[in-house]
Amino acid sequence: MTFRPAPLRAAAVLAAVFIAARVVYRVLFNGAGTGSPVLLNLPPLRLPAPYAHVVLLGPVTGPGLWQAVLSALPIALTILGFGLLNAWVDVSRGFVRLARGGPLQGVARMLVVAWAALPALSDAVDSVRLAFRLRGEKFGPRALVPILERTLEHAGRVAAALELRGFGSRNTLGTDDDGGAPLQVRDAGFRISETQLHVGRFEPQPGTVSVMIGPTGSGKSTILRGLAGLLSHLDGGEISGTVRVGGLDRADTPPRDTARLVGVVLQNPRAAFATSRVRDEIALALEPRGVPPLAAEARVLEVAERIGASALLNRDVSTLSAGEATLVAIAAAVVDHPRLLLVDEPLADLDSTARARVIAVLRALANDGVCVIVAEHRAAALVPVADSWWTIKDSALVPGTAPTPSAPADSRPVAVTVNSHVPVLAATHLEVQRKGTPMVRDASVALHRGEIVALVGPNGAGKSSLLVALALNGSVPGMTSVGTVDGGRAALVPDASDDLFTRDTVAGELRAAERRLARGKNGVQPAPGFAAARLARLRGATGMPLGHEHPRDLSAGERRILAITLQTMDNPAVLLIDEPTRGLDPAARTAVAEALRTAAEDGTAVLIATHDLDFASSLGARILPMRDGVAPSPELERVQEAFIPAPPRPAVARPAPAAVQSQAVIETAQKPHRFRMPRGAELAVLAAANVLALAAFCWPLLAAALPQDAAAATPYIALAIAPVAAVAVVLSLDGSVRSAHTVALLGVLAAVGSAVRVASTGVGGVEAVFILLMLAGRAFGARFGLLLGAATIAVSSALWGGIGPWTPFQIFACAWVGAGAGLLPKRVRGRAELWMLAAYGVVASYVFGLLLNLWFWPFAVGAGTGISYVPGAPLGTNLSSFLLYSLLTSTAGWDTLRAVTTVIGIAVVGRAVLASLRRVKPVSAGTAGSDAKAAHPSSSVRGHSSRARRQLTP
Repeated sequence: MTFRPAPLRAAAVLAAVFIAARVVYRVLFNGAGTGSPVLLNLPPLRLPAPYAHVVLLGPVTGPGLWQAVLSALPIALTILGFGLLNAWVDVSRGFVRLARGGPLQGVARMLVVAWAALPALSDAVDSVRLAFRLRGEKFGPRALVPILERTLEHAGRVAAALELRGFGSRNTLGTDDDGGAPLQVRDAGFRISETQLHVGRFEPQPGTVSVMIGPTGSGKSTILRGLAGLLSHLDGGEISGTVRVGGLDRADTPPRDTARLVGVVLQNPRAAFATSRVRDEIALALEPRGVPPLAAEARVLEVAERIGASALLNRDVSTLSAGEATLVAIAAAVVDHPRLLLVDEPLADLDSTARARVIAVLRALANDGVCVIVAEHRAAALVPVADSWWTIKDSALVPGTAPTPSAPADSRPVAVTVNSHVPVLAATHLEVQRKGTPMVRDASVALHRGEIVALVGPNGAGKSSLLVALALNGSVPGMTSVGTVDGGRAALVPDASDDLFTRDTVAGELRAAERRLARGKNGVQPAPGFAAARLARLRGATGMPLGHEHPRDLSAGERRILAITLQTMDNPAVLLIDEPTRGLDPAARTAVAEALRTAAEDGTAVLIATHDLDFASSLGARILPMRDGVAPSPELERVQEAFIPAPPRPAVARPAPAAVQSQAVIETAQKPHRFRMPRGAELAVLAAANVLALAAFCWPLLAAALPQDAAAATPYIALAIAPVAAVAVVLSLDGSVRSAHTVALLGVLAAVGSAVRVASTGVGGVEAVFILLMLAGRAFGARFGLLLGAATIAVSSALWGGIGPWTPFQIFACAWVGAGAGLLPKRVRGRAELWMLAAYGVVASYVFGLLLNLWFWPFAVGAGTGISYVPGAPLGTNLSSFLLYSLLTSTAGWDTLRAVTTVIGIAVVGRAVLASLRRVKPVSAGTAGSDAKAAHPSSSVRGHSSRARRQLTP
């Protein structure tokens, strides 16, 4: 348990503000004239009907003011008490415990995902902010679009990870006997959209490493996801023929029901982590099967030692390097001792040391009897450990041969054509630090017109930091730097180049680039089609759509070339590009290389940061090695692709299938059953809980109809009913978050909403979170909007320590905002839909303010003022007092500003955000078919090409 002073400080400030407000109410309405001496003798002013019972001002005395302070102390002390509780209690760990089992497991798992997504969201905001600065645009509302796109991509990866770990599984494993073979593929077809692949016979044996190679887009990942079960059960694709995993038919068995047989490591594993600690991430696969905590901890320690990740167990996943993240992902995939391990591009982002370590781990797992299948571009490094090679040829997976190792990169300087001896950009003694840690030390670089230079070095050498410093003239966001950078403008294509895209079509991006060029310092007015012509020149012979394709639906190589085009519209003196070949096959690498050569031919100096020495040498680049943050050196330090030899492979005994399946059945039988309400009971509980919550909001008006004795207890009954109703709603809706898709999407969107809500705290009336809740509710339906509103309040309250008696009321108010948008007419589309949402936003803003004011009004004002709640008074009197209180404190100010900002937000980003949400491809909560349509009927996209329909999974 760790003490956090921030919640206590916030509570102290809130308590002081509450006491001050109580004194102001007492002075403003009827004065504070108890006793003597009189400090201020303000003339009283009685208001006209229907507020005739209200008197403004009056005499103010010392005892009267003191009485007002004393009357506020009980509520102020309550606020301080909850602040102290929030300072000591780590609510996020409570989410983790609830997610391990029980009736709230689905919702709790969603909250865990939301909490774990916050660091990724922070990184996304920083990355998009940098991208906007590199584009020369102001970071504003439009930035929500690329941030949301990254969020949805993260949701897809988390959804796949949860599905593969067994989340939501309710079926026992089958009893088919396949003779011990972990995988059987015979005359099988794998299809998604227009991509179709055939596999004749593929039956790798236990204890072997099989490597699949082929160009980007050829279908390696499609086949791997088909074997994992994601293709047919999550991605919307199809499998035909014989595909059996551990004796189970892949087409009929979703990934969650084969989680203990199959371990999967997806591309970019850091983006798929669903928890915030390494220990919890590795243990995640054990939770759905109800493994006791002590047994789970022992299993985690065992696999961490086996993989070599013991020192990482208490680390936050956001602090892991690329190599460490890959090791953690492998540990999480094999924690339940699977018979088959599928690994997609494990070496993509790693330097030579990390690659050698990962390769050694894969070989060791095969030595232990695991059947390992790897899809990899950089396959030459796997030659010493691979037992068989497979390649994709003519849309079919066929036996292949090991790739020929590349010739070592030449360490001699490469002759380049230099048009001028005067550098177009020169950095001298440049240093960059982050929080006292040096990222770059004493770097001096000179770049000349028309040359290509490659900055090479291991992960963490500071290459990316140096590029940003050069692009921003020595200024690196979030870091401190010293030194000088002189010369012409340097344009940077960052590692996360997709963050440069803010429009929903390629044509829109090109038009926006032309407008930015026209607004530039030179005021050049480009001819119509200038940007398209520039793109055509850079892409060369590569076919590339220029119309209504979404930029993020292009291939990786096409996206990289589009980003280069956008950043070189004004012919910068220098083009900087970070990891230009990441995730690219040979054909795409060739296309990007041609684009860079074309830029150099136009007179631009090109500086790339890369791990790929072969690519740099093919460009004829001048090599500048960099290591440990030191300055680039003209001498190439040879870095060998070191391989750690594996011990001799022992004979592998095939496991007995019957014994394995018997153990599986026993574990499944021990798994606690998750209760799910019948549909009718669920709707009844949901309706009753919402009615009770509405009654709790309206208790000051409802109490007038009760006997005086009962009316006195009404406030306490309302405070008790609100949390009970919230728990009832969560229990009834827990069945809606059984699928990995729903858990992931709700979790990451709740993280976005929480960050937006916390960021706008203290800006009176600005509720930007309303925009997200309304658009998500509109895109995915009322039930989703209800859950998202509730989850956003829960996570944001835990984030800033704002949990208190007010939390259930805030949960319901925001949940109703999201649900209401989902209940609007479905057939309205286009501009009319945005107008409808804007009108709804105005109504929701005022109703939201009135409801939150109503339940708290008696506590806020206290007794003895002209607008106080009076027990037993006529309904009209209390209603008029409340409306006056609300008008002066909220409706005329904060609520109106909330309505205005909501309308502006819908107008600015509504269309783009709705398009992003609706581009998320519907996925199945169970088997493909009706379950998917029932889960998210409004998220399907019709009438678009297959490339325009973005899957939730990458």
